[in-house]
Amino acid sequence: MKAVVVYASKYGSTRGIAEFIAEKLRRAGTQADARHIGEVQNPGDYDAFVIGSAVYMMHWLKEATEFVTGNRALLANRPMWLFSSGPLGTETKDAQGQDLRAVTEPKEIAEFRELIKPRDHRVFFGVLDSSKLGFGHRMIRKLPAARKALAEGDFRDWNDIEAWALSIARELETSQAIPGSNKGTQGGL
Repeated sequence: MKAVVVYASKYGSTRGIAEFIAEKLRRAGTQADARHIGEVQNPGDYDAFVIGSAVYMMHWLKEATEFVTGNRALLANRPMWLFSSGPLGTETKDAQGQDLRAVTEPKEIAEFRELIKPRDHRVFFGVLDSSKLGFGHRMIRKLPAARKALAEGDFRDWNDIEAWALSIARELETSQAIPGSNKGTQGGL
């Protein structure tokens, strides 16, 4: 089974998550690579996909969305998982007590669930390093409300990411053990 963890990352946080997932898949016995979306020349070479994107303003990055929609026929017939990297801070609930990972799910995910039937989608907390921000993001962050909402630091929960990666590895191992099940199977969400 050959898997690829495909990612779109603006400042490197999502790339770090993708590389970590690929490493956990390899340690669990799956042949896996992490690749930027622009590096995946022939998606048909892979048996399984984990696709992730940074999230800005409740949306995946454009290149990630285009990768999914442009490869929808292939992706719908492969084991496939999605992840998003976005919320910042140490609080896991918003002011109304709702799980931040649920309320910050990117708008594209509902469409992707219909279009390509991913086995799962996870939202992981991200990183904000103000020294890496582009001009526009630096200007926004100067506003007092933005500084409060956009906490600086690395908020990725590596234990959560590892548990998810290992659950993917178990599913891939199971689908490999069942003849003919590595392609065309679609699990529930």
